This record gives sequence, C-alpha cells and structure tokens, in this order.
Amino acid sequence: MPASFTSSPFKLSRRQFLATAGALFLGAGLGIHSPSAAAFDPQRLRQSMQQAYGQAGLAVLEEWFAMLERLRGQDVQMQLREVNDFFNRRIRWVDDIVVWGQEDYWATPLEAMGNGRGDCEDYSIAKYITLKQLSVPGERLRMIYVRARIGRSQITQAHMVLGYYASPSAEPLVLDNIVPSITPASQRTDLDPLFSFNSDGLWAGGSAESRADPLARLSRWRNVIDRMKTQGFI
Repeated sequence: MPASFTSSPFKLSRRQFLATAGALFLGAGLGIHSPSAAAFDPQRLRQSMQQAYGQAGLAVLEEWFAMLERLRGQDVQMQLREVNDFFNRRIRWVDDIVVWGQEDYWATPLEAMGNGRGDCEDYSIAKYITLKQLSVPGERLRMIYVRARIGRSQITQAHMVLGYYASPSAEPLVLDNIVPSITPASQRTDLDPLFSFNSDGLWAGGSAESRADPLARLSRWRNVIDRMKTQGFI
C-alpha cells in the first residue's frame, strides 16, 4: 500500500505542498461546517432545481431522492457502491471552462445533477454530500487531491477522488470517476496524493492533525458550502 494513502497520508514537504496547492487557499477561515441533517430541505431543493434546470433536472433529483430512500440503513459497502455508480453514470466529464466558463469551478451536487456534466471535484463533492446524507460518518470520508498518471506515461494531471476510511488508520477505498470500480488505495498506483479534506479539516505534510494555519483555507469549498445552503442541502 502506498504510504501516502494511510491515515497520515501526505509525505510532501511543506514547501512542495504549498507550491502545488497554494493557489487554492485564501487568507480567511476554513469556512467549513458539517452538513446538518436538520437543515436538509427536499422541497427547497426541488424548487432550486426546477428554477435552474427545469423538468429534466428535477427528474434526476427525484432519482437521487429515491436512491437515498432505498439506501438508508443499508450496509455501507452497498451505499458506497451505489452512490459511486449513480454519479459516474449520470454526470459526463466535461472541463469547467466548457461548462462554467471558468478554469476551476466546484459545483454543488444540484448543479452537477442539473447540468449532467462536471469534472473530478464535482463527482467527489456530490458523492461526499450524498454519503453524509446517508449517515456515513464524516470523519470516514475525505476528498483527496492527487496527481493522476495518464496511462503508462509519466504525464500527470491534477485530479480529485473521494476516500472512505473504515477506521482512522485504515487503508482508504477510492471512489473515482476515472476507474468505475471502488478499489483499495494500494491498487491505485496511478495516483499520488497531495492533500485531503472534509467538512472538519484538511490534512497534508504527513501530519495526523488537521492543519489550522492561515494557509490551510479552501475558498472554493467555502463557496460550495454557501451555495448548498441556499439550494437546500445544508
């Protein structure tokens, strides 16, 4: 198993980490709050989807609601598998510049489902929020930024996957839009992790503790959280 995918996953030096990820951060607070089940508002979600994406978007949202009902209380492996398949099948990978006219836009699950298009961050965020809504503990889920090697070449590209950790020290399972099957991290030798985060923190540089210094602050995630509140997710 690659050491970089354990509970203290990231072996990059601080300088390497900042050089790679510094563009993602702003000098403000994390702005990350755990989604609250009590704030989940299906009717407002329906209204938001209808207004933004019409009947086609609403139909996908109803499929999502039906999946939530079907999977509540089921075995976590079944939940992981079906949530992974749901978004991999219903969202077509398209670059942000084409969908949003921006180089890097993190979509909410509603935006991703309504558009039917998105990139790696959009898949990962949608799976994360859905699994949390199914009561999978947030501490077991992390969105992981990686460098993904393309084919047999040494060419890499920035990529995001969702990791599920059965325990803090467990090897994570990787939910990805590139490889459709859920696989242990040890089998994903094409991925080199840089940092990971969830609703409660951010991990990098080999530390087991979440970073709370001014550089560990994700502006795009904060913006997604704000839009999800408006739409009715949290």
